[in-house]
Amino acid sequence: MPTTHTEWFSTWFDSPYYHLLYQDRNYAEAQAFISALLERLQPKPGSRLLDLACGKGRHAIYLSQQGYDVTGIDLSPESIAYASEAEHSHLRFFVHDMRQPLTGEFDFIFNLFTSFGYFKEEAENVVALRNAAAALKPGGKMVIDFLNTERTVRNLVATETKETGGTTFRIQRHLHHDFIVKDIWFQDETGQERHFQEWVRALNRERFEEYFRMAGLRLVEVLGDYHLAPFDEATSPRMIFVLKK
Repeated sequence: MPTTHTEWFSTWFDSPYYHLLYQDRNYAEAQAFISALLERLQPKPGSRLLDLACGKGRHAIYLSQQGYDVTGIDLSPESIAYASEAEHSHLRFFVHDMRQPLTGEFDFIFNLFTSFGYFKEEAENVVALRNAAAALKPGGKMVIDFLNTERTVRNLVATETKETGGTTFRIQRHLHHDFIVKDIWFQDETGQERHFQEWVRALNRERFEEYFRMAGLRLVEVLGDYHLAPFDEATSPRMIFVLKK
């Protein structure tokens, strides 16, 4: 982890280049995944939903369009400022660190598209899960969508170049201790060389299950992709945990 006290996600997620790099994310796939989840979980109309680490709010907005009362929280002020433009009486956004206690009670909590495992101290992952568990209503459910670490590490692409919006990103990936690290280099609009990193803890299923026990969450099922197929460690692209309080 970088030696500076500034956490990597507090600067990178607020950078316009972060959004530029990932601007081609598949929104149709994301909406289809969320629709499949809702069909499986069957929230009652008007249920209170939390999008934990909501980014610019694309999933929270879609959830609210399905008739639910939705709150989105994220550490990035820039992302929340953007998302807040879509607020209405049943959709709201707040800047919040998941390591701090949550306000309110929710029927369902969603943590989607690998928005977990960023913290330097492993204990902070458990703190975040305990905060989420405390904010779930009795019998409430939480969904954590994470990469399938075993498969990702096995198939890690070490070097990649991506050009988007007139910017060329040079990307390198490697394992460092307990983290999958992505180094990202590019020149900004002034021609200055910039460098950011992403650090995601290489969490396998067993480690997650230990976290869940410590947070008082019961594992209901593990799914392996956005079509909700059963999880297979060798072949599944995702680890999607469905948990119950």
